[in-house]
Amino acid sequence: MTFEPQLIIELALLGLCTGFLAGLLGIGGGMLMVPFITIIMGQRGVAPNLAVKMAIATSMATIIFTSVSSVRAHHKRGAVRWVIVKKLAPGIMLGGLIASLGVFALLKGTWLALFFAGFVGFSATQILLDKKPAATRTMPGTAGQLAAGSGIGFLSGLVGAGGGFVSVPFMTWCNVPIHNAVATSAALGFPIAVVNVTGYIIAGQNVQDLPAGSFGYLFLPALVVIAIASVLMAPLGVRAAHALPVKQMKRLFAALLYMLAAYMLYKGLSG
Repeated sequence: MTFEPQLIIELALLGLCTGFLAGLLGIGGGMLMVPFITIIMGQRGVAPNLAVKMAIATSMATIIFTSVSSVRAHHKRGAVRWVIVKKLAPGIMLGGLIASLGVFALLKGTWLALFFAGFVGFSATQILLDKKPAATRTMPGTAGQLAAGSGIGFLSGLVGAGGGFVSVPFMTWCNVPIHNAVATSAALGFPIAVVNVTGYIIAGQNVQDLPAGSFGYLFLPALVVIAIASVLMAPLGVRAAHALPVKQMKRLFAALLYMLAAYMLYKGLSG
């Protein structure tokens, strides 16, 4: 696969969009990147199964950069719940290692696409229904947050997203305000990304037919271009997140997830 100007432009536009969404919704942009990187790589001759896996791994790697950029902006506004981050992070790292080092390498790309579609669609429905949690419900204790973190890390490792599609609904279900949930999710994106990317690199070392510029399952040229563009846009997304009303944010979040779920369902069924 040649790294021509058109590819650079496509990746830069994708990075600008995902960086803005990372700051706005705390989702790391991963659920937008995976479908589009899959399209970009597929158009350039990468086999469908491999394209999905490389899209997931490369998407996750960019979250290392977008997370740092967006969380700094959220932290300045005092929105990050660092107590929650500290309790969820150990489980996130454990779940991420299990997913990226084990299950990810064993599953076919088409199954990963179907799993991505199903879970993202479920998450969108839960947000759109906007069921009010019991007023007395709070975040679980240390053991409960360890278990929840493990689930978030595992699911993120399978679909290449920063965990916001699970952690934001989970925290709002526990009566964490949406703006705090989005900000805290952005902070959780960093440990999720670091652990899973390590696993993708190790798991992809002996894979055949990887395109030039690959490092394990990562496609390094895409990582560089998307990371630079997304870091520039993330603070603007944060600014928008604190200006939008809660209901509008939830509807935007759900609509985006439905569109991405539909595309990945199509890819999984056609593959």
